[in-house]
Amino acid sequence: MTTVTGNPLPLPGMPSPTPLPALEQLVLIGAPQPIRVPERLWRTWLDDPVVVARFEAKRYRRQENLCSIWIAGVSSTGHGSFRAASLPGPSRRGTVPAHLFAYQLEYGIIPRLGWSGADDAVLCHQCDFAGCTNPAHLRLGTNRSNRSEYDLRRRNIASPLSDVRGAAGRTRAIAAAVRTGLANHEGPETIEGRIRAAEAAGSPLTLW
Repeated sequence: MTTVTGNPLPLPGMPSPTPLPALEQLVLIGAPQPIRVPERLWRTWLDDPVVVARFEAKRYRRQENLCSIWIAGVSSTGHGSFRAASLPGPSRRGTVPAHLFAYQLEYGIIPRLGWSGADDAVLCHQCDFAGCTNPAHLRLGTNRSNRSEYDLRRRNIASPLSDVRGAAGRTRAIAAAVRTGLANHEGPETIEGRIRAAEAAGSPLTLW
């Protein structure tokens, strides 16, 4: 992606060129409103080893390319919330979705991202688990396609989307299971068992 660094100087007698708008993303962090994050801020955070280390400390990487689970704050949409920086201004400014941070840390900054229109680019979970931060489980789509896929796949009772606790409840329950295992100094296999149990607890089949 080409970074906007400014326009060339005009030739004598030529009008000044119109400045290009700075790139930014419309980031959804749950209710009530999304926030706009300029590209320059993303670059500052993604290039800062201290910020990246704080991020990595808040996700649990599993083996065999399974979902990487966010074990810190969770938004009302079930996505992880990462406070990349403390900034003045509107509430939660500097807080971004954990899965978006993970994706851009791996693949680079998405030039345009938004939630204002049906054809805006959005980041989609192929695993259907909002608390996942494994970039291999994420892909770019549109609001329109994401919504249609969501409506279709949530009818499958085996899908994370059908969890009776809702997206946020599922993420919090699985994260709590991981934190308990880590606090008890358990090994990956034992923690994996906790994760499976937390996943199964939200299945619609448990109500029968």
